[in-house]
Amino acid sequence: MHPPYRLDRPRRILTPVVVASPHSGRHYPAEFLRATVLDERAIRSSEDAFMDILVEGAPVLGAPVIAAEYPRAWLDLNRSPEELDPGVVEGVGRVVQTPRISSGLGVIPRVVANGRTIYRGKLARTEAEARIEQVWRPYHAALEGLLAQAQAEFGEAVLLDFHSMPHEALDSVARPGQRRPDVVLGDRFGASAAGEILDALEDGFLSEGLCVIRNAPFAGAFVTQHYGRPARRRHAVQVEIDRSLYMNERMVRPNANFEAVQRLITSVIDRVIVSRPGRVPLAAE
Repeated sequence: MHPPYRLDRPRRILTPVVVASPHSGRHYPAEFLRATVLDERAIRSSEDAFMDILVEGAPVLGAPVIAAEYPRAWLDLNRSPEELDPGVVEGVGRVVQTPRISSGLGVIPRVVANGRTIYRGKLARTEAEARIEQVWRPYHAALEGLLAQAQAEFGEAVLLDFHSMPHEALDSVARPGQRRPDVVLGDRFGASAAGEILDALEDGFLSEGLCVIRNAPFAGAFVTQHYGRPARRRHAVQVEIDRSLYMNERMVRPNANFEAVQRLITSVIDRVIVSRPGRVPLAAE
């Protein structure tokens, strides 16, 4: 079976910061492509395409990166394994209807961007459970291990969970006469991370000329809710970046700004790393 995730460790971990990219996976199983009613471009519309590449500078700074291998349309790592949607999985009994399930975005998604249906019918419950056991649980076990190691070595863990958003996702918050936001930082309105971590992220993006807002329209989902425990010195922030900054969304290809955005993200990660107590300075400092 294809590996569930990719883990890029630095030669030596120098910081409590852990970087994750749970929605950038692009290994599309052949049987999944046969089962979907969507073409290749449509099925990739919910993928945070190339985000794993944009954050690959983090290990040079001493921070590990964990990235999904399987796509979000196949399995969503930013959902609870209990968020099974009876609209797409057979044999699911009574469930607590969360907004995510109701909209077709459970752990096994029913739709991709713009509400386009993925499957002709429903999946067997055994298929859904196999995906969770083979991919969801190994990914989260590895992520938990990284955070536990960070906390053991540095007294805290800081998870930066990187995502990308369609340009039109900010239509609801763009105001006439004001600049359209480029970045959304989600900390569940202060519940998942200390304020100074959000400040460091915001300052980093602002210093690079980007416009930043917090918690609207994305405050964070399962990952920030599950791992963000500031009182226990576990912090988690969801970082959403406008895809149009670095890629052609229609063609799902990097654009001319890709490398500049990659350097920008590395710089922002470095700013967070430098801001945290207990980190080990790079040899060059």
